[in-house]
Amino acid sequence: MKKIILTGGGTAGHVTPNIALIPELEKRGYEVHYIGSKEGIEKELIKNFDIPYYGISSGKLRRYFDVKNFTDPFRIMKGFTEADKIIKQVKPAVVFSKGGFVTVPVVKAAKRRHVPCVLHESDISPGLANRLCISSASAICANFPETLEHLPADKAHLTGSPIRSELFSGNRLTGLDFCGFSAEKPVILVIGGSLGSVRVNEAVREILPDLLEKYQIIHLCGKDKVDESLKGTEGYVQFEYIQKELCDLLDAASFVISRAGANAICELLALHKPNILIPLSLEASRGDQILNAESFEKQGFSYVIKEEDLTSERLLEAIQYVDENKQKYKDAMAASNQQNAVTMVADIIDKVALSSN
Repeated sequence: MKKIILTGGGTAGHVTPNIALIPELEKRGYEVHYIGSKEGIEKELIKNFDIPYYGISSGKLRRYFDVKNFTDPFRIMKGFTEADKIIKQVKPAVVFSKGGFVTVPVVKAAKRRHVPCVLHESDISPGLANRLCISSASAICANFPETLEHLPADKAHLTGSPIRSELFSGNRLTGLDFCGFSAEKPVILVIGGSLGSVRVNEAVREILPDLLEKYQIIHLCGKDKVDESLKGTEGYVQFEYIQKELCDLLDAASFVISRAGANAICELLALHKPNILIPLSLEASRGDQILNAESFEKQGFSYVIKEEDLTSERLLEAIQYVDENKQKYKDAMAASNQQNAVTMVADIIDKVALSSN
């Protein structure tokens, strides 16, 4: 049986496309292994799958001053040594990297062992971790046409983002029952990202009394972001993170308020789910979510509020507008002909794996 190592971590967006690929790769005869960080969210997400997981040391390459900038290079070097040992032991035919800083030592160790790598870049402009890995990759998959301008032409492939097949099998009534909600009121699903968005969480909770007059709210607020004082509020439920029930919650939602991480918005597009995007500001990111959101707004898929413009009044206005224009957004998304990228990415992995034999 041919073997593949998947790697990616730091946020759920660097893990869920890998998860989407696992059933297809196993169907094609791969024995799947996973390398992530020792304590990252990827460890928690992958434990639900019957595949070997290896945790390595991981550091972050920051663009700002932090004392950890002096110690993290040593963690990265240690991660490289650990990844090299794992790759020597597993002997994979290919490595697939979804991004996040834990992937850099894995891809570099794979190159040292002459194992070919396929990268996936979710955002319009490649992140630092992927930029460091481009020279070591045999192929690079991308979500947006604009991304191809930043990649070597002989390596780049426009594939879109692998979407978990179970997201298409949601049941509205199951989702409502899971939340203890009525079928009489529409539902808004708020997704603040796997690590949680303080700004989005605060904005939603500020207008909660107004929202609950007309809607029921499912709030995915992120790790350690649950507001204990709001527990038991009728028509409002909060979860740090949801995995297997997410398909039912998405099906129950009339529309979604979300950050603009590339994988999350590609899932909303594939599901034709009207949405309000609040991308991370330049103060907190390199601006990739802003570019993602602008692209979706231009194509008529999303209503966008810049984080610096986010107020309770603006959010209420946006909710009213999207509610009144839901069909317009659905029609635009349906016309996009977005296809599930799982098969296309798996085909590229196959081709790269075969070329190494």
